[in-house]
Amino acid sequence: MKVSIITSCFNREATIAHAIESVLAQDFPDIEYIVVDGDSRDRSLQVIERYSDRITRIISEPDSGMYEGINKGIRVATGDIVGLLHSDDFLYATDIISRIVKRFEETGADFVYGNGLFVDANDTNRVVRNWIGGSYSKWKVRHGWLPLHPTCYIRKTCMDRLGLYDESYRIAADSDLLFRYLYEADLKVEYLNEYIVRMRMGGLSTDSKRRKQMWEEDVRMYRSHGMPAVWTKLQKMAWKVPQFVNLGSL
Repeated sequence: MKVSIITSCFNREATIAHAIESVLAQDFPDIEYIVVDGDSRDRSLQVIERYSDRITRIISEPDSGMYEGINKGIRVATGDIVGLLHSDDFLYATDIISRIVKRFEETGADFVYGNGLFVDANDTNRVVRNWIGGSYSKWKVRHGWLPLHPTCYIRKTCMDRLGLYDESYRIAADSDLLFRYLYEADLKVEYLNEYIVRMRMGGLSTDSKRRKQMWEEDVRMYRSHGMPAVWTKLQKMAWKVPQFVNLGSL
């Protein structure tokens, strides 16, 4: 079973090496690693090219945003399973891809997700939010619950059939895709109760300056799927409360 991991990058010279190295350190032998750079204006591409002999494919060209870059990566991916690692993030442990693949093989899942940690951008050992994925049900999705996007690994055949990210969303394309896959489709979904990723606070969805845009896009997204948009968005926000309560257990 081959795993395609896609990293989309734009002006992330300070963090992209950490992301890349966390993939290259994995003990799973069959990883196709695709890095898509959106024509960065800093030294990101130079950093990426330092690893060119170990990255399966590097794409560097202008794009309209992160989700266009991710879609480019998915379209050229040849793995059985597709996962994402954002350029500010890094995989939690060197055996986590092996554990994900094992869950796919044991259960015949179409979609596997797990847990993640939001960490301080300057001190990645300091946990800011502890995201425990918890069990899956369509009822939970209908009431605003979604798994943490970078913990989700999905069979490529399902992505080809169900469609990729809607690039009209700048922030909520991940929520839209997850809602389509987890609520509107009938996939076999499995929860892996393991930490998969550490995410630096300060990405598109964690920047306070973008929260208004995130609200508007989430409302538009839920409305497009025939949901009570504002109410579902409020429920989505309520699901996040335990992430902060769970910090006491770390």
